[in-house]
Order: sequence, then structure tokens, then C-alpha cells
Amino acid sequence: MPQDSTALEHIVETITREVMIALAEQEQIARNPDGESCTQQCAEGLCVQTCFDRVGQVVSAGAARISSGLGAAPADRALAKMIDHTLLKPDATPDQIAQLCYEARKYGFAAVCVNPTHVALCAQLLKGSDVNVCTVIGFPLGAASPEVKAYETRDAIGDGAREIDMVINIGALKSRDYELCARDVRSVVLAAHPHGVLVKVILEALLLTREEKIAVCLIAREAGADFVKTSTGFASGGATVEDVALMRKVVGPEMGVKAAGGIRTLAEAEEMVKAGATRIGASAGVKIVAEARGATSAAPAGSGSY
Repeated sequence: MPQDSTALEHIVETITREVMIALAEQEQIARNPDGESCTQQCAEGLCVQTCFDRVGQVVSAGAARISSGLGAAPADRALAKMIDHTLLKPDATPDQIAQLCYEARKYGFAAVCVNPTHVALCAQLLKGSDVNVCTVIGFPLGAASPEVKAYETRDAIGDGAREIDMVINIGALKSRDYELCARDVRSVVLAAHPHGVLVKVILEALLLTREEKIAVCLIAREAGADFVKTSTGFASGGATVEDVALMRKVVGPEMGVKAAGGIRTLAEAEEMVKAGATRIGASAGVKIVAEARGATSAAPAGSGSY
């Protein structure tokens, strides 16, 4: 019985992809006898290859189109444990930050997400709880150098941060300077991971083409990040179901996907989770959890745009 032509084409593409990856890896081994190692990830016809030296620093990175790959969405978790309770307004006061931490303890959120200046206070207020302190690096533009982002990361960890949400260098990505993008992420990973701190890479998806979204997801994965994240919440748009689904498809089941920006209702949060999000960044976390419990609540400390 003849095979369906679409299925046959998919098999040929898969075999071709695997052969090309294997050949590329062998070529890199031949070219780099002194210890340099390279890895390559592919999705939706775009492959990103990143090469590291012996200490893990990025030597080079580049992208090329070949074939596609798929990932599966991870299993659900309790909604509150998927929410980063967020307050990133520039005029946030210590009293508002304290209220944010109180709400995070009360409702059992995964983390509070605050600007670096508030990390030490949050770490003190959340001591002894299972709520992590998350902060933002290179925020919101992403235009700082890798060295500055690494310094910011180390400083925030010293103050008590356990999760880092860094903004990718958007200009470098749009100019296809993949080496700079990879160094950007890798510098933060190398500063964070020795301390057991998670790294999330913010795409600012609204500003990117589909190809650029795929490229940055592959770069984040190859550079060792733990999550990719849709948005800062400071552009003119936030998370979309389509972007979350694409990010999950590209990074596969192992990495986290954080949907952030404009998520204000239970229905919106559930749509993001269904699309593949494992973390939700929201200033309306209390409202969302209250909806899930069938209750009403006063506006949370972080209420507002994010």
C-alpha cells in the first residue's frame, strides 16, 4: 500500500535534518581539535549553531535554514504556582513591594518579580517561604552589554534573587548578530547557574518577525537558559497565544515558557497554559487566582499594566 506523500516527505525531511546535523558536528570536531565544542538546534527550518570554548564562553554563533522540529507541551501544575506576581512600575514604593510579597505568601505564587532595587527587601520579607525572588536584567530595552548584564546578575544574586529575567539584545538579533546574542545570554547564564539561579530570556516578541522569534528561542536554548519569555510588558503589546505556542514548539518540552504582558483574567491565563506556558507573569495574579477559586478580591498591589 503506497505511503501518504505528506508523511513520506516528513520522513525524508527528518532524515535529512539528522544527517546534516551529524555531518556538521563531525566537521566541527575536525576543525576544533583544541577543545572548542559546538552544538546545533533546529526548528521550523531554522538552525542555530553555537560554539563554546573550554570555560563555556561563546566563541561564535550563526543561523541557517534547513528543516523543522517539534516539541511537546509539559504537564499542568497548580495555577498559583505558575504565577510570577509582578510589580515593575518605576514609581513602585517599598510599601507596595511589601504588599506584593504579602500577597505572594498568602496565595502561594511561584515568585515575585521586581526591579533590582527591591530585591533585598523582597528577600528579607519572603525569607522562610517557598516564594522565589525574581528580578529583571537589562530591562526593559535589552541594550546593555553582556558584561553589564552579567554584573547586574551577580549583584542581584548577592541581594537574594533566585530567578533572573533578562532582555535579549533586540538590535543585535534584528541585525543577525547571533554571536552577540549568544554571548548576551551566556554571560547571564554563567553568572547565575553556579548559584542555582534560573535564567529566563525575554524576547519582546511584538518587535520580532517569526524567524527572529525562532532564532532567539534556539539561541536561548543553546546558551543554557532555563526559560524563554514573551514580553517585558513595556512595549505596546504583550503575550499572545500564537507566540507562546511557537515558543513551546521551538524549545521543546525541557525548557520553560513564560507568558507575560497583558494577562489579566483567568481565561487569558488558561489560554496561555493550554498553548504551552509553564509560568505566567502578571500584575493581576490575585485576581486570576480569586477567579479560579470562584471568589472576588480587591485589586492586588501590582495591579496595572504588565
